[in-house]
Amino acid sequence: MKKSFFILTLTVIVCTSLLSGCDALTGKEIGRIPVNQVSTDSNLIIKETSLDLKNGEKISIWSDMDMEYEGNAELRFRMQLLKDGENLGNLEIDPTEKNITLGEVKTTLMGKTNWSFAGKNSEITIDGDGKYTFKAILVSSENPTLKIMKAEIVLKK
Repeated sequence: MKKSFFILTLTVIVCTSLLSGCDALTGKEIGRIPVNQVSTDSNLIIKETSLDLKNGEKISIWSDMDMEYEGNAELRFRMQLLKDGENLGNLEIDPTEKNITLGEVKTTLMGKTNWSFAGKNSEITIDGDGKYTFKAILVSSENPTLKIMKAEIVLKK
């Protein structure tokens, strides 16, 4: 009994250390934009989040995806960045183009692909203190088989 309790306690300590260590390697989440649907010309689905940020902070832009499709599916997050309500510009991110990937599972069977992952796509440096608003939509190539279970932008620092 004591041995089982010791092993359970040790397992909890190790798991807690790994999870907190993950933030040190990948950054701490400070915002999330749950787009989760593809926009069309006739139906824009705009999601946003606002954050108070400081000059010089580096913000990593991650994608958290879960989807299925047949054939090919090209996806892009189109983002608009505003500082204190003033437009700073636009970003376009391909969520599948990532330089760090976590928990990726991709299977293709008989032409049908199931793919889920979290990946770091880009990084920006904040230029001046202020309230930053990130607005985003998800666009896709024409593919009627595309099913999005999750398509979220994660902001980390």
